[in-house]
Amino acid sequence: MQEYITQFANTFLKKAENKIQLIGHYDADGITSTAIITKTLERLEKNFSTKILKQLTEKEILSLPKDTLLIFVDMGSGSIGILSKLKNEIFIIDHHEPNITMAIPENLHILNPHLTNDYQEMCSAELSYLFARTINEENKALAYLAVIGMIGDTMEKNINKIRNQIIKEADVGIKRGLLIYPSTRPLDKTLEFSSRPFIPGVTGNRNNVIELLQEADIGKIGKHYKALIDLTEHEMKSLTTAITLRFHQEAFRYIGDLYLIKFFNKIEDARELAAIINACSRMDAPEIALLLCLGNNQARKKAQRLYVQYRQHIISGLKFIEKNNFIKGGEYVIINAKNNIKDTIIGTLASILSFSSVYKEGTIIITMAYTEDKIKISTRVTGKNTNRNLKELLDSITLSLGRGESGGHKYAAGCTISIDDEQKFIDLIQRKFEYEVVKV
Repeated sequence: MQEYITQFANTFLKKAENKIQLIGHYDADGITSTAIITKTLERLEKNFSTKILKQLTEKEILSLPKDTLLIFVDMGSGSIGILSKLKNEIFIIDHHEPNITMAIPENLHILNPHLTNDYQEMCSAELSYLFARTINEENKALAYLAVIGMIGDTMEKNINKIRNQIIKEADVGIKRGLLIYPSTRPLDKTLEFSSRPFIPGVTGNRNNVIELLQEADIGKIGKHYKALIDLTEHEMKSLTTAITLRFHQEAFRYIGDLYLIKFFNKIEDARELAAIINACSRMDAPEIALLLCLGNNQARKKAQRLYVQYRQHIISGLKFIEKNNFIKGGEYVIINAKNNIKDTIIGTLASILSFSSVYKEGTIIITMAYTEDKIKISTRVTGKNTNRNLKELLDSITLSLGRGESGGHKYAAGCTISIDDEQKFIDLIQRKFEYEVVKV
């Protein structure tokens, strides 16, 4: 893998000129990747501009400047066919499954673990960091951004050799405990706004939060409750038991490693940092998320305000889903929120539900929300117990529709379709699942 990264980095250094356009995806992985490459280009003293996108469309690609080197991070692997039409030198750093149906032209260079013989799961922030570190050892100081991106893409349960090395280089503090964030804030607030995991009857209900803390025999210190990382072993066990009773599932699913990172001279929970970055983008301010990752103090204050608004949207969206009936099959659920939930938040809600106990393991969650004349669709699977590839599922549906754009990977994928195809999409999904059940 390192040889592949070194070759990619050397090619970049040979081709890199002073006119560079950096294009990143707007989620936590994409923003942290963009921040890492931004710092790398600054250290190389390159002249560059940055753009953050929610989706890489054909229109967006064809509008890019012709005389500029292009760097795509956390996107681009699904658009190789369109990118191949450009004459620019193009560099893609991405972990999504590539859509390659032709010979890759010489001006297109891809760093993607799917294209190696020794595949290891990595997010784009980790790849960007390994690329940056190869270019200059001083970029090791950016390792903490790779860890935030990794946690933003929920990859922390699979610690492979490369990932373990990145975590060591980031000088991250690790503590075993309940996987509820932020672990550094008073527990009453943490539980009230807990969305991953979503705790039935507790999330969004302050009275029930206080009841749960009393049940776990956790009191206040002065005016405030303890933070999760400050609990004694006995208190952690009591809290785990109280929460597990509300899930009706084994506790081990909600126990894991808490990653603590020094950020703005404070110890912060990496999960919360990833959530704040996502929140800024979902609230239509990805530039604030990027500035936050680059250490801008004003951006930190703005990001905190956006995060409060975002959490209110999340709680409202979860309550809407809880109170409404949607289309359910044997192994899938279609949650069509229409105009009731922001399109930038519907994917987050799909992720939250996939980590909750609301649906049985292996259920395919399909969420839909309007965005002007289109529909944003996000799919997730609860747990990892499925043989279905969600990217392939959405690719086949958009192909059947004859239009629409899709991307992602096995356990998380999305697409955008015309609002005119709303019912056709639902019918195709149902038919696909029902046909396969009959076939079996």
